[in-house]
Amino acid sequence: MKILISGINGKMGKEIYSQAKLANIAVACGIDTSTMGEFECPVYKKFGDFNFLCDAIVDFSSPSLLPDLLNFASTTATPIVIGTTGYSNEDLIKIRNASEKTAIFKSDNFSLGIYTLIKLAKQAVSMLDGYDIELIEYHHNNKADSPSGTAKAIASAICETSKSDKHLCYNRHGNCKRAKSEIGIHSVRGGGIVGTHEVLLLGDDDYITIKHDAINKSVFAKGALKAAKYLIGKPNGLYNMNDLVIQSK
Repeated sequence: MKILISGINGKMGKEIYSQAKLANIAVACGIDTSTMGEFECPVYKKFGDFNFLCDAIVDFSSPSLLPDLLNFASTTATPIVIGTTGYSNEDLIKIRNASEKTAIFKSDNFSLGIYTLIKLAKQAVSMLDGYDIELIEYHHNNKADSPSGTAKAIASAICETSKSDKHLCYNRHGNCKRAKSEIGIHSVRGGGIVGTHEVLLLGDDDYITIKHDAINKSVFAKGALKAAKYLIGKPNGLYNMNDLVIQSK
């Protein structure tokens, strides 16, 4: 397998490059606004700067690069693994439309541990009807988007499972009382925290905490490379972690 890394000079891009080398996965080139770096492959500023193909694109870049990414992938029918977060609803529609022309694997988190947390949270919510639900996510001080894409995915899964209608309350403040229908979402930014997500289900007499800590970024990079391998040969469409886990069973 030969991949292209979009956002190769970012923290995740560098980690994917390192994990690809360890796994003997060839890196054809990288794309980044900065072409500096110690890589054994060429790095280009934009997709139009080269004329060769690869088996898959692994993207951890910026939402601003989405149009060029989707145009290149759709034109060349190259599968994409998208790990970038912070997309608008319009961006997500563009990704879905592009998946009609090529295979796209989109996930806000490539950790099997987070996938397990979501499963456990959904099960707990279905069993503990009436408990208050709060969600706290912690990340390093350079993360641009809040709340994290993973926190949004967890909240969405909880809303789908809950027996009563829920609405999201971000970083609660003021003097108003907590509404029973709220799911509170809180973001902490500081230091070098890789990523922690915590779901709290709070009753009058007890509470449950479901928590996932990422020790380093390699867990996400390894997951993204597994997703790239999974996509090769797949028909056009939009894929996610559910598809990868089902195939692994």
